[in-house]
Amino acid sequence: MTAKTSTMASPWEMPHPVKKVAILFAGGPAPGANAVISTAATAFLRHGIEAIGIKHGYSHLVEYSPESPLVEGRDYVAITQRMLSRTRNSQGILIGTARTNPGKNVSSPAHLDDAERAKPLKTVYEALRSIGVDALISIGGDDTLKTANKFKLYQEKLPADAQRIPVVHLPKTIDNDYRGIDFTFGYFTAVDFLGGEVRNLISDAEANRAYFLVESMGRSAGWLAYGVAIAGEASLVISVEDIVGQYAAEEDTTNSKTGAVTKRKVMDMDKVIKRIVLTMTAREKEGKEYGVIVIAEGLAEMLPEKSLAGVGRDEHGHISIAAVNLHDIFQGLIAQEYHRQTGKQRKVTPLQLGYESRCAQPHAFDVMLGCQLGVGAFRALVEQGLNGVMVSVSGQLQLHYVPFEELVDPKTLVTVVRYIEAESDFQRLTRFLEVYVNEEEIR
Repeated sequence: MTAKTSTMASPWEMPHPVKKVAILFAGGPAPGANAVISTAATAFLRHGIEAIGIKHGYSHLVEYSPESPLVEGRDYVAITQRMLSRTRNSQGILIGTARTNPGKNVSSPAHLDDAERAKPLKTVYEALRSIGVDALISIGGDDTLKTANKFKLYQEKLPADAQRIPVVHLPKTIDNDYRGIDFTFGYFTAVDFLGGEVRNLISDAEANRAYFLVESMGRSAGWLAYGVAIAGEASLVISVEDIVGQYAAEEDTTNSKTGAVTKRKVMDMDKVIKRIVLTMTAREKEGKEYGVIVIAEGLAEMLPEKSLAGVGRDEHGHISIAAVNLHDIFQGLIAQEYHRQTGKQRKVTPLQLGYESRCAQPHAFDVMLGCQLGVGAFRALVEQGLNGVMVSVSGQLQLHYVPFEELVDPKTLVTVVRYIEAESDFQRLTRFLEVYVNEEEIR
């Protein structure tokens, strides 16, 4: 028998095992989050399936025990149609978020056989089963995708008669550095919002014949920094993808646990700073004594080791960007190099942009994209009976489903970052919009 295709007006008529689905959001906020949550919940509710929202990511789930059960209202909320009224375009996150990582001690499949390492994943499983959850929707960035994959792998090691909780992941990040999808929800809103901020700064810079140095969010790749530079009409953008050729160097680094010495790619700070100043002096020849330079925060990972001394790392192994003050480091070096080359002073004001965009009013495209991803979660779990897939869209919001195995390294259980491709049309567009400089002048 061929199953009837479900629509919102025509309920799914085939039997399915899902009776109660949990929706969980983890990691940093992104515009359009509530479009995803509300549409996903609506799809299940309209088909007679209970939907609950897990509050604040995995933070309450990992604290569960039979002696300390989950409490409705505090740890999770039963989602109703009334609760979802006019939430599709709302700001913030209906169920909150957190960065708690129950898979942080699991970095290879073998670790799942270690009861102590896998204990947080076991606790999450038991917590969800304690309230009758039989399917999970995970919404978040690449770290949350890694957790969803580990949760799936953990369940594969359960006894054959144990109940499984299928998991479907919905990709979220304003950084847009996700494999398996062209654009993530929240990206265009963030670009639009921050692009407006940069345009305001340009007017200020022009009035004062000065420069602003903007550090943009974008830990791993330059999608957000590039988008903001294009939309905001910035003078120059530099991201991790640009640290190649003469701008890259290597230094020895020692593993604190094993003592092993390896090579680490870093920025050639002298040449990167000279490249920025070259743009400034080239603009002056065009009569422009002002501008905005955008740098991606991910460049902090490529600073020489001496600049990272004492900087801590989070549960996912990332350095604390806030503790680095990348924009301050760059600002001082730019001012010095500009004075060295020209004998003049030019005010360069550093600042960081990004947080103010994460809960901005969502752009129409992000609302539409978020809604389709939410519906995709229902279609994946109920209509197609899938497990361990990420919902994706392409073209005119066509849904498709990418297995975790195509997104996560099976040996390290780490996701692969999607960088801007060298000499891609997107990168070439950015460079075309900037003033031309002869990089051979950099010595």
